[in-house]
Amino acid sequence: MSLCAVTYAIARLPGDSWMRAFLWLGLLYTVTSAFTLAKCVRDQQEAASVVNRVDQVRLERLLAEYDPLKTPVSR
Repeated sequence: MSLCAVTYAIARLPGDSWMRAFLWLGLLYTVTSAFTLAKCVRDQQEAASVVNRVDQVRLERLLAEYDPLKTPVSR
């Protein structure tokens, strides 16, 4: 919604076309930066979830192999 409002405001802005072109480029930069930031945050969260899943599997395997009633073997 805000993107539409800014687009409308730039289109209706009185003044030279080079001023509008400068604002269009600024808007384009802002939108692409927002998408890039969202993608980086998403990738970071996915990487963290993969690490957490690997750690969880290691912990489950360790707990499955652990037997507190097993007597230690002495040599």
